[in-house]
Amino acid sequence: MNPLTLPLVAIAIGPVDVPRAPREEVPTELRAMLEAAIASGNEGEVNTLVKYARAAKVPAADAMNRQAEAWKRDRRASAERRLREADFLALVKGRVEVSGFRTQGNTDNIGVSGRLDLRREGLRWRHKLIAQADYQESFGITSRERYLVAWEPNYKFHDRLYAYGAAQYESDPFLGYITRYSVSSGLGYSAIRKTGMRLDLELGPAYRQTDFTDDRYENNVAARGSLDFNWKMTPSITFRQNASAYVQDANSTVASTTAVSARVIGPLSTQFSYVVQYESLPPFGRQTTDTTSRASVVYEF
Repeated sequence: MNPLTLPLVAIAIGPVDVPRAPREEVPTELRAMLEAAIASGNEGEVNTLVKYARAAKVPAADAMNRQAEAWKRDRRASAERRLREADFLALVKGRVEVSGFRTQGNTDNIGVSGRLDLRREGLRWRHKLIAQADYQESFGITSRERYLVAWEPNYKFHDRLYAYGAAQYESDPFLGYITRYSVSSGLGYSAIRKTGMRLDLELGPAYRQTDFTDDRYENNVAARGSLDFNWKMTPSITFRQNASAYVQDANSTVASTTAVSARVIGPLSTQFSYVVQYESLPPFGRQTTDTTSRASVVYEF
């Protein structure tokens, strides 16, 4: 055949469809499992199902992964849209913790403790506010009195890295200071961020003003570090570990709270916590370490 006639033959025949490899369809049983995991809203379960489908070399694993990725993209877009459009107060979540005791007879003691935690998680900004008060009397004499208010705004660069600012007021005469103001800024990183578990780490410079009970007054530059760990061990039991440290040439401070809470009904939980407060150079006659054990009722909203 004359090579010049080939284009004419091709035009006469028309376009030729090149057969494509058919996409692997997801079997009914696997599709039902994947859709059930998606309906639960638990991204970790969806990822696990796809992971084991691939590990077992299921032919439909790629199709399952495409469906899972499409769901996660839609979910993220929906979440971002909700955060952008929500009113300020609509995104505020919190917990109120209340504990107290009274003994009469051989001893006459009364003690109360309250704590409020508020958190607002926006698209770019996260705000955390804490207010806490502890008070105790023994035979009519005050034996413990501690107050704390702290505010921390975060600006999120992406899902894990963020910049933080922190401002804190404290008063604890029984640990040796009447008032203490601390301000800090630096970087934070979410080292663990998955369903049921989160670990945030922060580090930055700080400035502190302390008015001690022995009439000393200090202004110091310090280094601040903190960690915030939350682990939902079961649907009803949560473990929390919070710690912060201010390290400086003068009096350094380390504070730690370890808590386990168990959901009772609805938004109500019971909580057992252990608090440690350490001051490296307290006034003369004061202990360096103060510990508190609490049993509390917690209301979450």
